[in-house]
Amino acid sequence: MLLLRQAKPDFLASAGGQVFLFLGHGMKIAKILNNNVVVVLDEQGREQVVMGRGLAFQKHPGDAVPKESIEKVFALQSDELVQRLGELLSQIPLEVMTTCDRIIGLAAQRLGKLQESLYITLTDHCYFAIERQKKGLAIKNVLLWDIKRLYPREFELGQQARAIIAKRLGVELGEDEAGFIALHLVTAQLHSEMPEVMHVTRVMQEILQLVKYSLQLEYDEESLSYQRFVTHLKFFAQRMLTRTVVADDDASLHSAVKDNYAKAWVCAEKIARHLQKSYQRELTTEEIMFLTIHIERVRKEGR
Repeated sequence: MLLLRQAKPDFLASAGGQVFLFLGHGMKIAKILNNNVVVVLDEQGREQVVMGRGLAFQKHPGDAVPKESIEKVFALQSDELVQRLGELLSQIPLEVMTTCDRIIGLAAQRLGKLQESLYITLTDHCYFAIERQKKGLAIKNVLLWDIKRLYPREFELGQQARAIIAKRLGVELGEDEAGFIALHLVTAQLHSEMPEVMHVTRVMQEILQLVKYSLQLEYDEESLSYQRFVTHLKFFAQRMLTRTVVADDDASLHSAVKDNYAKAWVCAEKIARHLQKSYQRELTTEEIMFLTIHIERVRKEGR
């Protein structure tokens, strides 16, 4: 997880019970990216990125980091991410970085552990979205309706991100951007890349539509059964993408579910045929059974 905290007087930050010493005696500037951002070497010789207004003014590589100027310390586990973050910070205004820090902090509180590359991907996206909006070049989000339905928590955070950006930067982003931000948050939760998340979203929507029209029902999108079904589909579609197979374990249980939930089972088999035809993915009986159980729950509520 990305560790990102306000600098403390003793220059310690903790997460998950672990304590990280960011700065100590002899911490030196390794590289100056701009007046506000430097790369330093910590006491273990690892590169870290430090940010603060005027932090590097009249400084040179080899100089000590002025502790009183530090606003943020970025501790990442990957040298590649440190390099990418450094490049990003050198190109983007400090106000945009601190605004995205606020958004990511809020998301981490609500969603839990997020992929550490989110700070790079989301900040990069928001910066260019802001610049496009200033020029009147907003991009339409063709998945917006699906995102609202499938990822309501993430979309709500996207809406809050819009409000934070408007308040701190004076730029009003459209609702489409709330959807794009939501997708970045989903990506960070699934530890995937954006194209994979869009694939997952498409598969989820196809299955939901197939169930809806096959059983002629209306979803109660506020119900716990619907939300559980969507969550199941999210991870089911991700397993599809990675070709992870759920093994068949209990033939007698499969038979019982098929007999008791006949309509839902037929619907699940229809889904299996669709996925085989469209994605060349053959479902196991176990996967059909779990789909059946979730379909039956939403079927009862949607009568």
